[in-house]
Amino acid sequence: MGDKKEATFVVHVNKCDNSSWQGQVTWADNDEKINFRSAMELINIMDAALESEEE
Repeated sequence: MGDKKEATFVVHVNKCDNSSWQGQVTWADNDEKINFRSAMELINIMDAALESEEE
């Protein structure tokens, strides 16, 4: 516990519909691109990426 997790993400917001963002996030460390449909989904994607870094 207390380990510092770091990752670099590039977020491209294409549009804002229904009071939320839609776009694509690139996990720069792995060159992995993922589309997202809401700000919450974007946060979940980044959180999952950081969790996978632990393994």
